Amino acid sequence: MARREGRQKAPTIKVVAAAAGVSTSTVSRVFSRPHLLKESTVAHVTEIATRLGYVPHHAARALSTGRLGMIAVVVPDIANPFFPPVIRAAQAHAFAGGFSTVLGDTDEDPAKELDLLVKLEQRTDGVVLVSSRLPEQAVRERAERGPLVLVNRDVAGVPRILVDSAPGMREAVDHLAALGHRHLAYVSGPASSWSDEQRRRAVQERCAALGVTTTVLRPHRPDHDEGRAAAAEILAAGATAAIAFDDALAQGALAGMAERGVAVPGEVSIVGCDDILAVRTYPPLTTVHGRTAEAGRLAVDLLLEFVEDHDGDRDRRHLLPSSLVLRATTGRAP
Repeated sequence: MARREGRQKAPTIKVVAAAAGVSTSTVSRVFSRPHLLKESTVAHVTEIATRLGYVPHHAARALSTGRLGMIAVVVPDIANPFFPPVIRAAQAHAFAGGFSTVLGDTDEDPAKELDLLVKLEQRTDGVVLVSSRLPEQAVRERAERGPLVLVNRDVAGVPRILVDSAPGMREAVDHLAALGHRHLAYVSGPASSWSDEQRRRAVQERCAALGVTTTVLRPHRPDHDEGRAAAAEILAAGATAAIAFDDALAQGALAGMAERGVAVPGEVSIVGCDDILAVRTYPPLTTVHGRTAEAGRLAVDLLLEFVEDHDGDRDRRHLLPSSLVLRATTGRAP
């Protein structure tokens, strides 16, 4: 009893408002919708609240505003190096907007993805769904249930942020053709990937325009071991250069070529995509640079708009262009 009586009471929102010289509604907005206030006001109230030890009561806020203060970011494979920069940027931007973030990993399984989205529907204010593997109709149905923004999945009527890899892929084909390569292999990513379809089509169309032969290899899960296996497929196809779906596959292909004693770029040239692992490979990887972190930030911006206004224009489509970055894994055709 003595311990209970001696325990200091947690400061209330009224205490913080009085100490900061603002209204209680302003304090509430600082922790729920800070983007509606001046940065100086947010900084001042946050400093006072931290000094007093004030912690917002999310359950009470949910009852008064109808919001939970939580969004979700769902990805197909958290181990894939493409996704951490997207997640990190989304999480930081959500935090700046007064929202916490929960992360979901579907393991490249559409059934798991759908189950996770159903569960998150009642537990979050909205979802950033990255590289969805679901059929279009299933995506639309989930978007009708609550705020949802797509990254790297182009579904009409659903707000989406797209890293447009096609320009960079066309640059990669032009670069290899200029080096004398007349037969290219494309190392495919997941069969259900929108990004893979976009990248593959750009490579095929540009090769056809330049009179360069293209061999499209089987679908691969985007990881190192799959890339190592793809090295044998590239050599079996007789291609002198390969463009991989992403940097993880390209890095694996580099390792696979080294295991077989094949020099890169002396005998085979390799190009990746996303520019996530490129400077960590040996040789440093020529790759297509995509603005992945920006995609995460913009997706959260768009999602929070729909959390505020459920009746906003759903058919929002933002394209982020890509470009080729030349490093050391491409050279003249043997």
